[in-house]
Amino acid sequence: MKDLHKIYTVFKKEFPKVNAEHEALGEVIHEESGPLPPKVRWLMKVVISGASRHHIALETHIKKAREVGATDAEIKHALMLLIQTVGFPAFMEAYSVLKNLR
Repeated sequence: MKDLHKIYTVFKKEFPKVNAEHEALGEVIHEESGPLPPKVRWLMKVVISGASRHHIALETHIKKAREVGATDAEIKHALMLLIQTVGFPAFMEAYSVLKNLR
């Protein structure tokens, strides 16, 4: 997959060993550590990155969720869960990231 963000491409070139280890850990955690199906895992990552206000990660996780079949309605519902837990401003920031990806 092509890098979604230029800064990630820069990071990979500057720190190839760190990136390789990071990628390997992510693969083990994401693919081998439990029974959750891919769509659920990516929707969880959407919510986590939205709650953490990590916009670059949120863009990546929205795109990955879509790739495994998550609909925009499912992504919006996942983001709506932010309102009661982390607050309306965090939801609005995450929602604006989703809307700007179209």
